[in-house]
Amino acid sequence: MAVTRYNQVALPPRLHTRFCWTVFLSCCALWAASCAVPLGPGYIVAKQEIRVQFVPAAHTIHIEAEYALRNTGNRPIREMEILLPGERRLHHGSASIKWDGEETALQSTTDHPRESLLRFAKPWPVDAAHSLRISYDILPPNENTDELSFAPDAFYLPAAGWSPELPQIPGLFGFGGVPPKKWELVVTVPEGFLLHTSGVLEKTHRQHAGAQTLHALQTVDDRYPFVVAGRYSVTRVHDAKQQIILWSRDSGSAAGVLRQASSELARTIDVYNTSFGAPPRRVKTFWIVECPVPAGCISNFHRGDAVPADEGTRDEFSAELASSDTVMVDPSKGAPKLAAAAAPSLAASWLGYGRNPGFYEQTPPLSQLPIFAAAQAREAIDGPQERTDTIRRALRLIPANSNAGNLAASDSEARKPGDRTEVHHESEHILRVKSLLFFYALQDRYGRQAFHHAIANMLYARAARGFDLDDLIAAFEQETHQNVAAFVRLWMKHPGVPADFRARYENSAAAGLRADAPLFPSALRFKGATP
Repeated sequence: MAVTRYNQVALPPRLHTRFCWTVFLSCCALWAASCAVPLGPGYIVAKQEIRVQFVPAAHTIHIEAEYALRNTGNRPIREMEILLPGERRLHHGSASIKWDGEETALQSTTDHPRESLLRFAKPWPVDAAHSLRISYDILPPNENTDELSFAPDAFYLPAAGWSPELPQIPGLFGFGGVPPKKWELVVTVPEGFLLHTSGVLEKTHRQHAGAQTLHALQTVDDRYPFVVAGRYSVTRVHDAKQQIILWSRDSGSAAGVLRQASSELARTIDVYNTSFGAPPRRVKTFWIVECPVPAGCISNFHRGDAVPADEGTRDEFSAELASSDTVMVDPSKGAPKLAAAAAPSLAASWLGYGRNPGFYEQTPPLSQLPIFAAAQAREAIDGPQERTDTIRRALRLIPANSNAGNLAASDSEARKPGDRTEVHHESEHILRVKSLLFFYALQDRYGRQAFHHAIANMLYARAARGFDLDDLIAAFEQETHQNVAAFVRLWMKHPGVPADFRARYENSAAAGLRADAPLFPSALRFKGATP
């Protein structure tokens, strides 16, 4: 399956042809944006408002998005793309599209399931203003699917995929679709609902029939809006560094499970702050929210679990990120599993969720970075032996007869300018396990301090743009002044794991594992979050 590439550029010092062209085009785009006369086709979003209305009686979530648009490009526009919610995660009804108040039909495309074309009866002239209104209902999920579900008294819309998006006009120097610097998210829910959204709450007013409407001002930091609402009980857990707010559907057993898990979650957050730097926008409050209903709350696609779990536990996944500061959880599995399952979801907050458009299209080994981050948290909580045991269990899943060879041979491999680091194609499960071990190998090779600095610098440099394996290599080479590319090629271009890494951990492993030990500790029987 072809993967959309959001980033083809690595950090210095590895400049190559593609990088040069990208820099050239970026400079041209910036120059064009500063010119009084535009160089390409496009439009601006002068005003935008998205309204969410939860209708328990109809068991629907009604979405309306209104835009005031102006053609500020250099030519008339004959058509524009509209991205509607994806069908895999949201079951929604037919969309109503109105252009200047008149119903208009969309034409579907074959390139992407979310893409539709809005073709104008008459070309949209330069400098002309028009209004666009998009509305649809999010419906209960179909049977036997993992589509997003909601209860009569609670729902959530994650920070990706539920609201329409307006892409830029195709073509050289094409532009458009960027929201204004400030716009409103308006949410209407029954009275008594707690509400947590992106943006800053501006005002609340009550309506007839027991409804309340809340206005949240969105800014450029709110790239992907989200909503969490329902009749919840609240518990607050404070420490010196951050606050954790627990929302439970009742004040009984579920609330107790969340409180028990909160201490481990607080320690997990501390590990992420140390490893990756401050969270986005210096978030100091995190919400841990009980799922409206377990079925359909935690999705199963784009999972990337680290290893196969034991038989009978494969589907015990109980956490999913709803926003950079909010994790939806299923407390029915108990506090230990909840804390372990929430760990990779929380890690995604530091690693690009809601800021990087390509976060969920990353491929191994980068797709396993949240899993590795969660393993680091378990090590901080359970002690240093957890690291060794995790590596040993992972090595048991990779055949020993397919090692990548010794390091000395691979260090001589030269990397030519313009080369991209490719990943050897192995089975899906082995590649995920190997990707997890790859991050441990980086720690062993260059030290934990250099590892943390390189990852943090990469995340900072690539914020809102995403990162790939070449960006990781560049960050480590900049930090260590060594040929990290050769080391990465040893791991990811060849089958198996390097012999010296296996020997380092297997030679001292016999005393540490029982014959009946599970393949992986419960802390790593989870899957990551997904939009």
